[in-house]
This record gives sequence, C-alpha cells and structure tokens, in this order.
Amino acid sequence: MNKHLTINYLEIPVRDLAKTKAFFNRVFSWEFVDYGENYTCFIHAGITGGFYASEQSFNLTKGSPLIVIYSSELEFTLADIERAGGVITKAIFTFPGGRRFHFSDPNGNEYAVWSE
Repeated sequence: MNKHLTINYLEIPVRDLAKTKAFFNRVFSWEFVDYGENYTCFIHAGITGGFYASEQSFNLTKGSPLIVIYSSELEFTLADIERAGGVITKAIFTFPGGRRFHFSDPNGNEYAVWSE
C-alpha cells in the first residue's frame, strides 16, 4: 500500500544491468522484473526501485546520498560482497547505533551495510 508523502521508489544508475542483477541477487537475494533492455525493477529489497542503464556512477565524494542496507550478519555479508565482485571501500567501523562498512558494486556505485 502506498503511503502519502513517503519515499515510494528509488532509481539507480548502473553501467551493466546483467552484472548488477547477478550481484544483488547473489548477495542480497533481490529479484528483478525487466522492462526492456535498459531498465529492471528490483523487488524484495525493503523498498521497490529500479536500475537503469547509464554511464554514470555515484559515491559520497560526488555528494550522492548513501543507500544503506541492513544485515544481521555483518561480517558474513562483507565476505559475500567480496566473493560476488564488490569492493570494500571502508572497513567495518562503529557509529552511534551500530556498525557498518561501505562497498562499491561492480558498477562503482557506493553503498553501505549496517547492523546493530
């Protein structure tokens, strides 16, 4: 159900849709619905959104928002990201409320994973 005045959908630029789908399915078990050759919708990710073909990538040094994913098994998720071809860009560190790390996906986009 859509809720009035809440974030409803997220669209993310990626250079390679096939690699993106394989990475996020393997690591986070996200599923996808394709809409043509240049767009795929991700589901079962906490929020629905889409990946679209683009030559752009995003990271915090460019002033981009940080997409943060929750994991109850932080070290396991970090290792799985590396096995799937992601790169850890900031090792696990503590912050008020928990611990997290940052990584880049196969497109060079920066994300974070956190846990209590």
